[in-house]
Amino acid sequence: MVKRGLILGSTAALMTGLAFAGFQVAGLAAFRNSPKELVDEVWQIINREYVDGTFNKVDWQATRKKYLSRDYASKADAYRAVREMLQTLDDPYTRFLDPEQFKSMQIDTSGELTGVGLTLGIDEKTKKLTVVSPIEDSPAAAAGILAKDEIFAINGRSTEGMDINEAVSLIRGPQGTKVKLGVQRGTRKFEVEIKRAKIELHAVKASIKETEIGKVGYIRLTQFNGNAANDMRKTIKAHNDANVTGFVLDLRSNPGGLLYSSAEIAKMWMENVTIVSTVDRKGESERLTANRQALTDKPLVVLVDGGSASASEILSGALQDNKRAKIVGTKTFGKGLVQSVHSLSDGSGLAVTIAKYLTPNGTDINRSGIKPDVVVELTQKQREDLSKDQDKLGTAADQQFVKALEVLKQQVKAQAQSSSGA
Repeated sequence: MVKRGLILGSTAALMTGLAFAGFQVAGLAAFRNSPKELVDEVWQIINREYVDGTFNKVDWQATRKKYLSRDYASKADAYRAVREMLQTLDDPYTRFLDPEQFKSMQIDTSGELTGVGLTLGIDEKTKKLTVVSPIEDSPAAAAGILAKDEIFAINGRSTEGMDINEAVSLIRGPQGTKVKLGVQRGTRKFEVEIKRAKIELHAVKASIKETEIGKVGYIRLTQFNGNAANDMRKTIKAHNDANVTGFVLDLRSNPGGLLYSSAEIAKMWMENVTIVSTVDRKGESERLTANRQALTDKPLVVLVDGGSASASEILSGALQDNKRAKIVGTKTFGKGLVQSVHSLSDGSGLAVTIAKYLTPNGTDINRSGIKPDVVVELTQKQREDLSKDQDKLGTAADQQFVKALEVLKQQVKAQAQSSSGA
């Protein structure tokens, strides 16, 4: 699964492709000069791999005949045809990227992005362009953009019916330039101008909190990139060395990322259990399991919200179903699709949905999200305050964190009683 470069298709990043961080390309075909062959190349990949064998009730053979019967004068014509063909699947996460988009989507090992720091999705109910989450410390976060905000306009252009690729192209731009977004939050509409910038991504931010139950390890994980597992391993070990009594793992506004990264981090908390299963078009299931790599058995509480998606939902779902942690916050975003990324013959790219994933108990996250064990809703003002001043996260000013400490206290007490009884 790692070799195929599987990613979790919950989001479309507006920097250089956060949701695709660190993937390995699925394979390079020999270069072909004919634009028509590029169209067929995309068709063949979808035909082999797409998660729904009915192609969402599209006659895929007839689609091939239709698009290969055309003549294409240029690659641009072929690109338009490919996007049109993919739109018939009604799947915003199976998408074509021209060479420039594909190149900018890939994140190099420095962990630097250029953009505004937004991760987008298409709301399945409203079909609106929706913010999955702003990236921490990004221009979008500084501008006050929140998870679940709808983007109704980009530089004055309506996003009605706009796909993610087009939105990405309009929002992305050179460092130092500005983009104006029309935002709807509930019934309120407003505009915000954001300056594009280079964004340094630090997947793990951690500190040790002095509390009434002793030292508590607070770990905020902002994304599941290629370095997240290694950073998490170092942090857990450091907190264990500091003799913390328990942990609070903060996955709020974490839009996801690499499947293997989520699985590797899950293994650090659990022993010999199922982490997640994926189901492909044939109904065949593949399970990822924890295998004696746990670094700690100390009590754990996980914080989630509506901006926790994909890999965040895999991790929190595995911890919840295996009764390893209590989940506190609000229901997660609810996207459970796995994609494979292909490099096409001319340097363009294709992300194709190949599977859905289920929690250990068989929950289809793509439909329901992860429901917390303890629900703590924040007011609109509280959310905005935390978004504008993220130094307040994991403090007494953060009501969800305060509740997490209460729940952790109960777990620490229960573990102590269990040990005493034994």
